Amino acid sequence: MPSWLKMIKELTIRPKVQQVRKSPEYSFDEDMNKPLSGQTVKEILSKSSDVVFREFFLQGKERIPCMLTAVDGLVDKNQLDFFVLKTLMVDLAGHPEMAQLTIANVVDKTLQSILPGLEFRKVSKMGEAINAILSGDAVIFFGESKEALVFGARGWANSGINEPVAESVIKGPHEGFTETLRINTSLLRRKIKHPSLRLISLKIGDLTNTDLVVAYMDKIASPDIVSEVLRRLSRIKMDGVIGNGYIEEMIEDSPYSPFPQIAYTERPDVLAGKLLEGKVGIILDGTPIVLVLPAILTQFLNVNEDYYQRAMTAILFRFVRYVGAMVAVLAPSVYIAVTTFHQEIIPTDLLMSISAGRQGVPFPALLEALIMTVVLEILQEAGLRLPKPIGQTIGIVGALIMGDAAVKASLVSPLMVIVIGITAVASYAIPYYDLSLAVRLTRFPLMILAGILGFFGVSVGLYAGLIHLLSLRSFGVPYTSPFAPLRIRALLQDTFVRAPWWAMKRRPQLLDVDEPKSGGKGKG
Repeated sequence: MPSWLKMIKELTIRPKVQQVRKSPEYSFDEDMNKPLSGQTVKEILSKSSDVVFREFFLQGKERIPCMLTAVDGLVDKNQLDFFVLKTLMVDLAGHPEMAQLTIANVVDKTLQSILPGLEFRKVSKMGEAINAILSGDAVIFFGESKEALVFGARGWANSGINEPVAESVIKGPHEGFTETLRINTSLLRRKIKHPSLRLISLKIGDLTNTDLVVAYMDKIASPDIVSEVLRRLSRIKMDGVIGNGYIEEMIEDSPYSPFPQIAYTERPDVLAGKLLEGKVGIILDGTPIVLVLPAILTQFLNVNEDYYQRAMTAILFRFVRYVGAMVAVLAPSVYIAVTTFHQEIIPTDLLMSISAGRQGVPFPALLEALIMTVVLEILQEAGLRLPKPIGQTIGIVGALIMGDAAVKASLVSPLMVIVIGITAVASYAIPYYDLSLAVRLTRFPLMILAGILGFFGVSVGLYAGLIHLLSLRSFGVPYTSPFAPLRIRALLQDTFVRAPWWAMKRRPQLLDVDEPKSGGKGKG
């Protein structure tokens, strides 16, 4: 196979075993599975200035050299000083327990009866000790012993528990996930205080060794979906995983679809609700965003506050969001089709007004719409990337000044500015940013088809999009459920409408779940 063809294949076809950016081989890789040696660990880590080695002696039956190793900035120094070093070197000096210590029993004696603490464990492999140190734990080595003690003393700074900006609510909890994995699992555990909540810990990334937790409810989540999630995660082979976007692209079903197939949230209450519906969460250390799967299209148009407001209010706002999504997709293409090919359907007075507004405009409606849409995308991107106060100013002032100047210069018609403005506002009604991006992307081919073929082109584009949506799956679940396959109960319970809580007697009819939510019998 020619090298250029091989390159194209690598860039376009996702392999079954997803080997990405293979990590280099290091001289100490072979040592990771060997028996523990404190001196070897020091040789491997001593070239990093943030790794601290504190050597001291314990006086038992024999003089035992010890070394405490930790990463400065990842550990709580007060815990190490007062609960480890002070206890061993000062408080227990001359204690009868200390007099029995030898190099053979020092690890077991220290663990069982000398040092207090909840997070103490033994390790006997080089890789286990080094990974514990680099993860924020402290490790105590005892002379030439082949075992060491790991003390859980993680204490790095974190951003605290705040309300997510993108998922703020009026009624409901005002707390969100953080960048620290264990805080996130504790927030979830506070919501679901039941032993059926399963948290499976994994590590991903050859160099980053990023901690990851797969969360689900036993006997509620489908075992097939859980096993498929674990299988896909196990196939990821790459040197580093920094954010959940790395994982999302690796495990989604259709990598070339513009539509998101995995949902996300920053709120513990949302994750808890989705787990109780039978879904699976992926919590990654270092990011407050949790992946939720499987996902369906209608899920991206619902928000968490729908479940805190009264049912009638939730139905109204869901209707507004669905209408906003349709306007964001269709408004520019319908305007182009009507003004270019189908003027006969426009009332005479409105047609005369549109014609007067377009006098002097040198571009056809298609080119006019494309220019304005591209300018809108530039303003949105600039406003997003700039610092927040400046970004807001750019978005508002830039749109007003440029729109007014374009109309006065007869580059675009006033109605086109109104249509593009309505389109922009409607796209903001889509609560999930990933779906909003997909809508913005699909808008362009629809406008081109409308400019070439009119309403027939719009229909062709919509049919093509519908066929694509019908072909999508998210971990085996049809993306267009509950429309296709049609599930009447799910449609009436929690799709276009949100039934009152007393009427939600069964879980959503989207997943293979075993337990009813309340009152109902059997599967939904």
